[in-house]
Amino acid sequence: MSLMKRISLIFRSKANTALDKAEDPRQTLDYSYQRQLDLLSKVRRGVADVATSRKRVELQVNQLEAQSAKLSGQAEKAIGMGREDLAREALTRKSGLTNQITDLKAQHAQLQGEEEKLTLAQQRLQAKVESFRTRKETIKATYTAAEAQTRIGEAMSGIGEEMGDVGMAIQRAEDKTAQMQARAGAIDELIASGALDDASQVGAGDDIARELDSMSSQSDVESELARLKAASAPQAIEAGDGDILSEEPQRVQRQANDGSQG
Repeated sequence: MSLMKRISLIFRSKANTALDKAEDPRQTLDYSYQRQLDLLSKVRRGVADVATSRKRVELQVNQLEAQSAKLSGQAEKAIGMGREDLAREALTRKSGLTNQITDLKAQHAQLQGEEEKLTLAQQRLQAKVESFRTRKETIKATYTAAEAQTRIGEAMSGIGEEMGDVGMAIQRAEDKTAQMQARAGAIDELIASGALDDASQVGAGDDIARELDSMSSQSDVESELARLKAASAPQAIEAGDGDILSEEPQRVQRQANDGSQG
């Protein structure tokens, strides 16, 4: 295949594709229907023209027949008056009119035949046009429904893709929310443990407050320990010899005092 043929083929194929995309079957059907209506209108005008010609011939025949009848009357009157020459002239003219009438009647019959043919063609064409119109409207309705269904399908497909993007966005938002919640919980735990200072508690007295809290905690421990010792002392006295138990602490105390003095 030569280069020019290939270029021509490519051009025709692309042009055909472009025309196919641009073509709307409904508009094409409407245009075809309009063309048929125009043709039917022309046929009707042709029938009307033939009918008009036929009617004109009928009028001419009637006029000529009226003149022929008048000439016949004049011939009879001339014979009655003894004017044979006038009667001959009237009959001669009548003969000429008779020939014209015969030709016009033949033409009238021909026009009448043409009118009948055109009328029959008009009726057939009108039936075809009506049938085409019914089929055209059916095809247009079917095409419109298919087009609407296609658009709905495309819209639903677009919605599906968009909903997929929305779902991914929601998933990312949930992941970020969970991450922020975990981070906030970790920061709260670090602040509670003292690893991080609470921003709301930062100030000059933070160290003093923590020291006082620590001393208060130790005092509570000592008080609880003394209470436990005091509660356990009577039980120890009841279990052994009262004198020995009473002297032993005093001896231990004296030795402690001597050791501290030495």
